[in-house]
Amino acid sequence: MMEESFDIHSNRNFRETEREFENSLRPLTFGDFKGQGKIVENLKIFVSAARLRGESLDHVLLHGPPGLGKTTLSNIIANELGVGFRVTSGPVLDKPGDLAGVLTSLEQNDVLFIDEIHRLSPVVEEYLYSAMEDYRIDILIDKGPSARSIQIDLNPFTLVGATTRSGLLTSPLRARFGINMHLEYYDLETLTGIVLRSADLLQVSCDGQAALEIASRSRGTPRVANALLRRVRDFAQIKGNGKIDRQISSYALEALNIDKYGLDEVDNKILLTIIDKFKGGPVGITTIATAVGDDAGTIEEVYEPFLIKEGFIKRTPRGREATDLAYRHLGRKKGEGQGLLF
Repeated sequence: MMEESFDIHSNRNFRETEREFENSLRPLTFGDFKGQGKIVENLKIFVSAARLRGESLDHVLLHGPPGLGKTTLSNIIANELGVGFRVTSGPVLDKPGDLAGVLTSLEQNDVLFIDEIHRLSPVVEEYLYSAMEDYRIDILIDKGPSARSIQIDLNPFTLVGATTRSGLLTSPLRARFGINMHLEYYDLETLTGIVLRSADLLQVSCDGQAALEIASRSRGTPRVANALLRRVRDFAQIKGNGKIDRQISSYALEALNIDKYGLDEVDNKILLTIIDKFKGGPVGITTIATAVGDDAGTIEEVYEPFLIKEGFIKRTPRGREATDLAYRHLGRKKGEGQGLLF
């Protein structure tokens, strides 16, 4: 009976619960949002000015690595403007009719958030141009000789586009965003504060040293910090007394294969592949992806930015190379013929 109660994977509501936790930890105002100081200060000014004029905010492009707060900031923008908030994503908007349905449902000055906007199909993107500039769209009715175009006026709205691959945006689309902001990784102090705030919201006791330990292994990313906090909380409840201290946090993070640099199993597998299979590089990203059995886009978008930022790999014209730090971290020496560890 006890076994059933702790088997979370048998609970069909588990994923919904995780999403509820994620949403419950999101700040709802600029005052509650930690980090990205310059971006937040500028957004406060832009939002306040738009509210004073009674106008829609200019279109906003947020780009940077995943998990840094693009969705949260877009939600805060809508809350601070006091308007409605609609969420969709690039892959979902498959046809112009899908986009038209979303745009025509927007109220005056509403915020429309499109995640992964770089994945919009070209034909949908073309329709978006006139919507962003002139607040109107042209819809084609019927086909063949009886086909005709009708123009639909839209309520003024703010489009907030989010992307982890800003280089894939077309120039015409990028040019239509009046506010363009790049989110950076978070420093250790800010992440520690985020962990303590989230622990308070989750009603779990977490001391400062434990929060620091979790933050230091969070890859500079609030989403990772909150995910690790929830997993450490599980260990604290089952292996400890329910309180998160330095000892239980270290134990839990080691059990999760998160090392002191915040590198997980996939990160270390990538580094080992470059060092052991390709003698430290240079090697192309597609070759690395094939060797580790992952998607090249995922490695380039999710893993590589942090590995480069922390100095474990570097890009060269010929490909990726492991740095001296990567060799030291994995206990390797350059030129040694090491066997694979995975």
